[in-house]
Amino acid sequence: MDNDYPGEEVLESAWKLTVEAGLGAIPLEQLGLDRRSPVLQELEDRGLVIISKGLFSLTEAGTSSARSIIRRHRLAERLLSDVIDLKGAEVDQSACRLEHILYTELEEKICTLLGHPTLCPHGQPIPPGACCTDGRDSDLRLIATVADLKAGQEGNVAYLHSEDGARIQKLMALGVFPGAALRLLQRRPSFVFQVGHAQIAVDKEIARSIFVRF
Repeated sequence: MDNDYPGEEVLESAWKLTVEAGLGAIPLEQLGLDRRSPVLQELEDRGLVIISKGLFSLTEAGTSSARSIIRRHRLAERLLSDVIDLKGAEVDQSACRLEHILYTELEEKICTLLGHPTLCPHGQPIPPGACCTDGRDSDLRLIATVADLKAGQEGNVAYLHSEDGARIQKLMALGVFPGAALRLLQRRPSFVFQVGHAQIAVDKEIARSIFVRF
């Protein structure tokens, strides 16, 4: 837990358990906290959590606050991974520090630059922000899927994401792996792009699993 921002860390952990895991109210022990914890008292006083009979739950305000913290953290992970090219544990550790200094305007600008990503590098959902509603076609983005590219656009593969592991392995076997230069040749009737000396045709679903950094 980040000792500089213990309240935010508690809300972040609570979001994962109560919202994403769908557990609702949870025993305090699952958060590793004691009922007498000053952090819990502070969160209660701010109206962000309810503690009753040893069970912890988020209020509506607490859920909103936790959602914002999760969004900032996962956007920070995406930024550090895709643009700064950090790897492994460095991504999460640095994101933990960065999330606390992101404010709404900067958060939305980062989201726009990244092409309004829906998943963090670990495959966890990034809660959408107001900027995501009508901003996915912005020319400011730094990251986009192959399905979003125009014919002639080029960049480098940032990452691949699909629930189908075999699909990812097949793409990588064809030379489509992070760092590879990619250029979209056509969009119809299928997406055709060039990687190295190979030209590869894929359908829209597969094109959406290949993310390109400009």
